[in-house]
Amino acid sequence: MIFGFIIWTLISLLLLGIGIWAWRSDKPVGFFTGTKPPAVSDVRKYNHSVAVLWFAYAALFELLGLPFLFLKHNAAGFLLCIAGVPVISIALMLVYTRILRRYEQKP
Repeated sequence: MIFGFIIWTLISLLLLGIGIWAWRSDKPVGFFTGTKPPAVSDVRKYNHSVAVLWFAYAALFELLGLPFLFLKHNAAGFLLCIAGVPVISIALMLVYTRILRRYEQKP
């Protein structure tokens, strides 16, 4: 199951890369695909908040992949991986909406 953990880690590194890109960006970063980046009051703080969100998501995603290292091929522990990803993904979106409300420009 080392191969599965390697793939899981590569995806986690991709998520970490999104966080690094958001941290270094000078323009407001978009979060949802296909939407324009929001108009925010403080671009730097907004981008850093979004980047920290991506860093936390990548770390939690990687932690969910640990059962790949310790369990056998058909172990029930893999349900933790499968069920955990939607849970942390929903949490990611909820936290992002709070970040957006905090930094969104008021008309």
